[in-house]
Order: sequence, then structure tokens, then C-alpha cells
Amino acid sequence: MSPKPPKRFEKPSIWSFILILIVLAFLVTGINNANITFSRITGGIMNIGDFLAQAFPPDFSRFGPIMSAMIETFEMALVGTFAGVIISIPVALLSSKTTNSFSFLRSLTKGAVTVMRTVPDLVWALLFVIAVGLGPFAGILTITIDTIGFCARFFSERIDELDKKPKEALESTGSGYFGVITGSVLPQATPSFVGTSLFALEKSIRGATVLGLVGAGGIGVELSAQMSLRNFDQALMIIIIILILVLVVENISQRIRAKYI
Repeated sequence: MSPKPPKRFEKPSIWSFILILIVLAFLVTGINNANITFSRITGGIMNIGDFLAQAFPPDFSRFGPIMSAMIETFEMALVGTFAGVIISIPVALLSSKTTNSFSFLRSLTKGAVTVMRTVPDLVWALLFVIAVGLGPFAGILTITIDTIGFCARFFSERIDELDKKPKEALESTGSGYFGVITGSVLPQATPSFVGTSLFALEKSIRGATVLGLVGAGGIGVELSAQMSLRNFDQALMIIIIILILVLVVENISQRIRAKYI
């Protein structure tokens, strides 16, 4: 009797086979609709070459205003991430089976987090620009919502993975809900929360650089303007500053995680 093959080699079910066919159909249709041709590829390479030729050397004549916009972008990301992380903690407690026994409320909270996570940043930015007007406030609200969608999910999953014994020990001594949360859940989950929050900050800084494209403030406004005016040398300077900021923040975040988490 021959041994049974591993699951990954077993014949797929009819529904799995249909799903594979659908995905392959979308893949083929997507490639076809993209109109990928050799001439377009070579032309694109030539256009990138023209851009680089016009962009070098980068123009630092407007370094002051650009840095001001870059600082505004960093502040947007920092404030939005901070607000999002703070709100994510109670949201995660409501989303977790460990800390919320009401299934309806838990499902409702998870649904809200899913909506926050799945709607793209630029869509949120457009909505908030309509709601509160142009400027960094719309960007901060966008980053806050995006951070809640990101952090609340991972915070909730981490709470579900915690060792239940400290929680049960506190409950056995008569501790109330908030005593259990502050004495067991949060102390165990805090290192993971900090690591996730640092990842969220890195994500927010990258996202904040493009929010200005829809009027939500920050360096994106300057980058969009210079690209539209074909001032590629100034656009390159902005891109370099964005790159430096992202690399610095990621390096600091990595060092913090390596040392304290």
C-alpha cells in the first residue's frame, strides 16, 4: 500500500479547482488589459532615463520650505500614530475573546476595525479633506484611522495569545475587570504593543508622504507641485529627503525593538 501523499499534493476539491481557474482567468485578463509590449517597456526605460538626466543634480535652492513641509509630514505621522495607538488599546480589548465575552459587541468592533483597515489611505484622506478641509488635520485623521485598523487587529490577536494563568489567578482573588486588565493583560502584552506601534509609525511616515497628493498636507503637496511643473531637479531633492527620513526612522525603530523588546 503506497503512502498517502502530503496534503499539498492531494487532488484539490471541485471548489478549489474552480477558484484556481477564476484566479488564473483574472491573471491572464489583467496581463492582457495592461497592454504590456516590448516597445512600451523600452520607451518607459528611456523616459526614466530622461527624468534622471533632468533631475541631476538635485536642486536644493528651496531646502528651507521643503524641510518645513517634511517636518509637517513627520508631525502628522507622529500625532496620528500616537492617537491611533491610544485608541487601539480599548478597541483591541473589545475585539478580544479574552477580555470581551459579549460576542455581538466583539463582532461589531472587529467589523469596524476591518473597515478601517481595508479602505485605502487615500480614500480616507479624500473623505477627511471634504469633512475638515485641506491641510494636515485631514492627514492626521487619516493616519489615526489607518493606525487603528493596523494596531487594533494585532493588539487583539496578541491578547488572545496571552497566558491565561495570571488572569485566572487575579480573578480567583476577586479582582474586577479593570484590575485584571491592568494587572495581567496589559503587562504581558505591552512589549508586543510597543513593537507593533513602532511598525505602525514607520508605516505612517511612508503613507504620510503621499497624503498631500489629495490635499491632506505634508511633503506630498510639494512633490506633486514640482512633478506637475516638471521641476524634476527639485522633485529629486524632495525624494531624497523623504528617503533619508524613512531610513532614519526605520533604523531608530529597529534599534529600539532590538534593545527593549
